[in-house]
Amino acid sequence: MARKILLVTTDQQRYDTLGCNGSELARTPVADALAAQGINYQRAVPQSVVCMPSRSTILTGQHPSTHGVWMNGVPLPGDAPSFAEVLRTAGYRTALVGKSHFEPFFDPFVRFPDNALSATGTTPPNGSHRGFEHMELATHGAQGMLHYARWLRSEHPEALGMFYPTVDAELQVNAAGGGDTGAPQVHVNPVPRGWYHTDWVADRTIAWLDTLDPDADWFCWMSFPDPHHPWDPPESEMARVNWRDVPLPAGFIESTEQREAVIDAKPRHWRMWYDGSLISNYEAPARWVPATLTADQVREVNARNAVECELIDEALGRVLRAVDARGWAEDLDVIFTTDHGELQGDFGLLFKGPYHVDGLMRLPLIWRPAPSSAATPAVVRSPVGLVDLAPTICAIAGVDRPDWMEGHALPRSDGDGAGRVLTEWDSELFGVDVHLRTVTRDGWVCTTYLPGTVHDGSEGELYDLSDDPLQMLNRWDDPGRRAIRDDLVADLHEAQRPARNPRPDVEAPV
Repeated sequence: MARKILLVTTDQQRYDTLGCNGSELARTPVADALAAQGINYQRAVPQSVVCMPSRSTILTGQHPSTHGVWMNGVPLPGDAPSFAEVLRTAGYRTALVGKSHFEPFFDPFVRFPDNALSATGTTPPNGSHRGFEHMELATHGAQGMLHYARWLRSEHPEALGMFYPTVDAELQVNAAGGGDTGAPQVHVNPVPRGWYHTDWVADRTIAWLDTLDPDADWFCWMSFPDPHHPWDPPESEMARVNWRDVPLPAGFIESTEQREAVIDAKPRHWRMWYDGSLISNYEAPARWVPATLTADQVREVNARNAVECELIDEALGRVLRAVDARGWAEDLDVIFTTDHGELQGDFGLLFKGPYHVDGLMRLPLIWRPAPSSAATPAVVRSPVGLVDLAPTICAIAGVDRPDWMEGHALPRSDGDGAGRVLTEWDSELFGVDVHLRTVTRDGWVCTTYLPGTVHDGSEGELYDLSDDPLQMLNRWDDPGRRAIRDDLVADLHEAQRPARNPRPDVEAPV
């Protein structure tokens, strides 16, 4: 029998939300144990800092320029390759449970297959979709047509009004605040824990595993919608963390004068978003002005985020116990990661956007190889990418890495990886277009800007992670760093993948 594979992803989770990565707020003993037994990657970098491009990279093992999902709202082309299909062809049973988001959620006419599948059950009509023979899908609440929303409407219709409404009456991202501090997208949710999507994803994963033969080779992508906003975990769980006791994150600069000085040293779209005059990501509420964010609001957001992370950890623990009960534990590889990070108070900002800094760019990534493989636990500090997950999963399954994959199997020890990771951003929204290209290499993060609405192509950001891990000091114009800047820019341009032609169209907001 081949090894079993469980890929666990969360949505919009920071590196520092796990205990093994320094969190003193959320208790994550299950993830911490996996890190202690396996390989903890301390500089995992996404190829995009928004959901759809990043998730498409995980599935295809390709950069956004190649697979074509260049921003949220662009559906992954139907002919895009999938590592799940490679595994299914090799004899694996395959499932995706939870959030997929390869295609837009805003789909009132049900044009996209992921959404249409939810109406037909859990088995795709043709036997598989993107390589998955079983799909049960969810998003962040009760809205929409995915399996979780349908389950709530059928089994617990009284819960439909309990969740935060993610869009307002004008179909714009909701800017309404709640909780004790009025923080945006914070909401008191009376939903019972057992009805919340985190436990639902674990329940449905276990139910699928229970259908498998004892000797089956299987791959499951278990994809939790949290801790992505809205921050509305079951209120019954909020006693875990008192937001008034939450320390402010190191990236939140309390002095308004100092905060604005740091922002003003970055390309000008930073200050424009901070002041509320520019929006370049649909998921950041257009009617919310970041400059109004208070220290207590940051505390409350971080408290609710920590509760969501704890619930995910406990749900993962339940699934691992179910795997053990089936006798599969010794042959199970577990990969735990997320699609991108969250600003969560850094620089006085929330949410995400075209800002290639630590809160969005440094991700939790843990690979616990199967105990039967007798792998040596390790900490890897050199940069790796989410583009490397698909080749890693193929290697675990013992199948050849297809030529269309652009990543490489994750290193098992420090210094063995490629050492260079690329990240892209392209957005055209509300009449504003922004384009970034970034390389992470040798302890530096270097970002170049292509011409757009507010940039002429000469701007950039350069950060030395060794003495400025929070990326407060932009060294782009520092004459003493000109040589390293030129070297990184040249490397970035040489390594950049050509864009898919023709470029797929934006078909929905998100």
